[in-house]
Amino acid sequence: MSNSHACQILQDLIRCPSVTPQEGGALSYLQNLLESAGFSVERPVFEDADTPDVENLFASIGSGAPHFVFAGHTDVVPPGDEQAWSHGPFAGDIEDGMMYGRGTVDMKGGIACFAAAALTFLQDTPQFTGTISFLITGDEEGPAINGTVKLLHWCKERGIAFDHCIVGEPTNPNALGDAIKIGRRGSLSGVLTVNGVQGHVAYPHLSDNPIRGITGMLEALMVPALDAGNERFQPTNLEWTSVDVGNATTNITPASASARFNVRFNDQWTPASLEAELRQRLDQAVNANKYRPGDKAAISYDLEIKRDASESFLTHSETLISALSNSIAQITGRTPELSTGGGTSDARFIKNYCPVVEFGLVGKTMHQVDEQVSVADLDQLAKIYHAFLRKYFS
Repeated sequence: MSNSHACQILQDLIRCPSVTPQEGGALSYLQNLLESAGFSVERPVFEDADTPDVENLFASIGSGAPHFVFAGHTDVVPPGDEQAWSHGPFAGDIEDGMMYGRGTVDMKGGIACFAAAALTFLQDTPQFTGTISFLITGDEEGPAINGTVKLLHWCKERGIAFDHCIVGEPTNPNALGDAIKIGRRGSLSGVLTVNGVQGHVAYPHLSDNPIRGITGMLEALMVPALDAGNERFQPTNLEWTSVDVGNATTNITPASASARFNVRFNDQWTPASLEAELRQRLDQAVNANKYRPGDKAAISYDLEIKRDASESFLTHSETLISALSNSIAQITGRTPELSTGGGTSDARFIKNYCPVVEFGLVGKTMHQVDEQVSVADLDQLAKIYHAFLRKYFS
């Protein structure tokens, strides 16, 4: 079996409409593919209150150490207006060397390439020493509650331990081999609400306009900068994503004003220390503007920090990083940047179990109409993963 088989595997996966949380046939396809190559496959389903049940897949072959696991997700975001696509989002059409479809890049393409690489490796090296596993969820693009987190716990309960992991997310900004993600910034979201007293705009002394209070507090969380970054991470950044008062009229001051934000933070912070800094800045802003026109009382505010904050992390495993970097250089001729930029991924959960990095396709079209991948890149990525397996298990 050649690595070009990745193209056929991806085409088959694209034709499974696995929009979160639907399995769509994608995991069943992988199960049949891997079982035919000798993998043992299990399909645990996890559930939780107020979230849909999610099917997952764990496949394994070999025994003992080292235990390498490839992680990914078969669920995809909705295609949106299908009439806007030049090819059906679940057709897997190929035109001019490009395959079109939802999930080609994020991230059925990575799964297809690793599956092709693993099958080729097993044909070439049937007596390898160690274990190869697939940890595949159907819940990465959704709430991320009934997927990787519970699948990792499920493995731990069964005494399954991993030595190293690659997550096949699209990591390359422009060309295959540009970047390996060796860490990720943390993410913390919150809502700031300033409380006031609704009233007539012509009688400000009888009301308390919360917009007066919230404007200074918005700036206080952004200036000065939270930090300057370091050699491993870019500076921590807070972005306001909405500011709302819910007021449809021009002659009433609102009763409250709220603002939502997200902070992507580096390893100079923990979620707890970052929250403490934000609260200190807000208190200072309140004290600096303690009384408003009309001798109003101190600004009243609430800060709600969302529970799904994730920590930053950095992977230092030379075994993992050098084997992957050398494989990329061998196949593409490029020396990949070791990056920590971008959003979050399931690597934030895996890092609690073993060293983890991310490497996959070029991510330019992920989540877009006409999401697409170069067929040549599929072949190259499968060859990179194959070269990595040979080095890792040598």
